[in-house]
Amino acid sequence: MTGEYDRAFRESVSEPERFWGDAAAKVQWYRTCDRVLNCENPPFFRWFEGGEVNSCYNALDYHVGNGLKDHTALIYDSPVTKTIKKYTYGELRDLVAYCAGGLRRTGIRKGDRVVIYMPMIPEAVIAMLACARIGAVHSVVFGGFAARELAARIEDARPRLVISASCGIEVNRIIAYMPLLESALGLCSHKPSACVIVQRPEMNAVFPDSNYISWDALMDAEPAECVPLAATDPLYLLYTSGTTGKPKGVLRDNGGHLVALMWSMKNIYDVRPGEVFWAASDIGWVVGHSYIVYGPLFYGCTSILYEGKSIGTPDPGAFWRVIDEHKVAVLFCAPTAFRAIRKEDPKGEYIRKYDLTKFRMLFLAGERCDPDTLLWAEQQLGVPVIDHWWQTETGWAIGADCAGLELLPVKPGSCTKPVPGYDIRVLDAQGNELPPGKTGNVVIRSPLPPGCFTTLWENDKDFINTYFSAYPGYYLTSDAGYIDTDGYLWIMGRTDDIINIAGHRLSTGAMEEVLSSHPDVAECAVAGVRDPVKGEVPLGFVVLKAGVTKDQEAIASELIALVRQKIGPIASFKAAAVVKRLPKTRSGKILRGTIKKIADGVPCQVPATIDDPLILDEITDTLHGLGYPRQ
Repeated sequence: MTGEYDRAFRESVSEPERFWGDAAAKVQWYRTCDRVLNCENPPFFRWFEGGEVNSCYNALDYHVGNGLKDHTALIYDSPVTKTIKKYTYGELRDLVAYCAGGLRRTGIRKGDRVVIYMPMIPEAVIAMLACARIGAVHSVVFGGFAARELAARIEDARPRLVISASCGIEVNRIIAYMPLLESALGLCSHKPSACVIVQRPEMNAVFPDSNYISWDALMDAEPAECVPLAATDPLYLLYTSGTTGKPKGVLRDNGGHLVALMWSMKNIYDVRPGEVFWAASDIGWVVGHSYIVYGPLFYGCTSILYEGKSIGTPDPGAFWRVIDEHKVAVLFCAPTAFRAIRKEDPKGEYIRKYDLTKFRMLFLAGERCDPDTLLWAEQQLGVPVIDHWWQTETGWAIGADCAGLELLPVKPGSCTKPVPGYDIRVLDAQGNELPPGKTGNVVIRSPLPPGCFTTLWENDKDFINTYFSAYPGYYLTSDAGYIDTDGYLWIMGRTDDIINIAGHRLSTGAMEEVLSSHPDVAECAVAGVRDPVKGEVPLGFVVLKAGVTKDQEAIASELIALVRQKIGPIASFKAAAVVKRLPKTRSGKILRGTIKKIADGVPCQVPATIDDPLILDEITDTLHGLGYPRQ
């Protein structure tokens, strides 16, 4: 094996300083680093110490001065407001500079936190880059989060400023942000010095006092230049979704983040400067940070900011319209979106209504991708479809088919190759490395590559305890999987999704693959629930494709038989229920843990990240129909 991928991977794990030092040469530095990697205080590794850099300069100013001033940097596409607006690199640089000047005038300095609680509008991107320009640490909170969740993040980050909007817009409703923001601030002991509000035409916000400033007033300022920052200075703070109690704030640095994302754009996504890259996510999630805002702009691409419900959209042609109209080369989205599209348009009839000749590649991440969905997308689109795996903590892909290095054979079913920089191992509970094909705990040998989190915000203790204490010298991903004989990594789900049935450890992900292979199933979820005899047993929920009229009990029987046939009686799979929809986070991840808690009778709060809380009522009713007591 002497391919480009193998060469890069071997060098990245055997000579990480040389490998990432070469990658860092592609970045524009004010001062190059004294040392590429500092390993003196594990697990607090430091990349590019002594280097000085500015992420906003690399994203905008550098391109403006090197021939891309009039090239489109950002396309705002908002079907919910029927708006499309394009910003060149020059225009976006100027707006960000004015915003940075406004932040300075309000007293924001290097190291101050700014909470950004906004919908998917250009002002959100401008605010993020303006913070990066002057060294402020931005903390983006998903727009529309409940007041309690917003308050927890404000209390923990202690921002000097909050930037928000008068409202957010979903498919058929307007969400007023001001009541949520005011309620959140009422719950906080920490009070920011001011709040900046973008007034949207759809709803005008009334400011309660003089601490509220309009966006237009903020922008009426002298432009600010980029500030040289240490590579190890923090760029942003992002709280992991679904946190309870004290939030976990993932802290990302400037230098490592910049080097890793620059490398990933070429070597993972095979995108070229000037091409259009679309990450169909939200800036409130890590994907939005890495691949709506920073990665594409670092690399001189055009990025799309899409304001609309891309997951479970009522229009199966929404994706194809955007790809056609804006000539998208590479799309990155959640498998959930494609399951929803396939459910409504199983034959791909909407796809053929649009011109997708510029479209070269599809990347899926955020949720396990079943083989049928990947193969359906590949067949309908006629382009490589690549599943890849990463986490909020890492900030970029841990496992992928690195298309820019070498497009390797695809093995459908949440299967990837370790990305260069990530030395992945599979260990049992005692820390022994497992042979190929054996499922265990997926871990990454320290040090993590550049771009990964450096610690948790003001919580070094939990950083160590949560991620590095179970297996000293390794980062615990909390995902379960195995490595096959070809060196491919198979992710079978969260460690919590490995269930113990009468002493046998089985993956709910493997059962989901079987269920999704049924021709009538659009998407599914399997959760392990308590059983007095076997400890745990699997329980399946399926959503059917549009137009399926077969008797639901017959389908359930077929599914039970299918699992028995492909996995065996050991799975004890005896219950499958047809539902209209599954409970998901706003980013498209299925809330299997919540289903499990409801079935087990464990009291649980409605997750702040859930897309539609009413879905839980349907799940509860379904469980009651299966014989589980109503709580």
